[in-house]
Amino acid sequence: MPVSAFTTLSKRPFWDIDFESLDLERDSLFILEKIFNYGLWADYKAIFAHYGAVRIRREIVDASYLKPDVISFLCVILNLQPTDFKCFTKTQLLPRLWDC
Repeated sequence: MPVSAFTTLSKRPFWDIDFESLDLERDSLFILEKIFNYGLWADYKAIFAHYGAVRIRREIVDASYLKPDVISFLCVILNLQPTDFKCFTKTQLLPRLWDC
């Protein structure tokens, strides 16, 4: 299903790509990352309505990057822990500048 069928999403999170080239199923994790990091509340509601909490919970933990406040929000909404997210555990392994 092409994204053009998903008319309620704002184009704001997708400013840097060709929005029409996305596929809602094939590119779901990419879409979730973009919406959660840069989308509006209406976008959040739209993707929860489209994908459902179960699928979002299953896929979003594999995101390559999520803002810290987004991780906190998703932990509360989806009953997850920060350590469930690959991007959280990956950043914890990096040395902080002031620790070097």
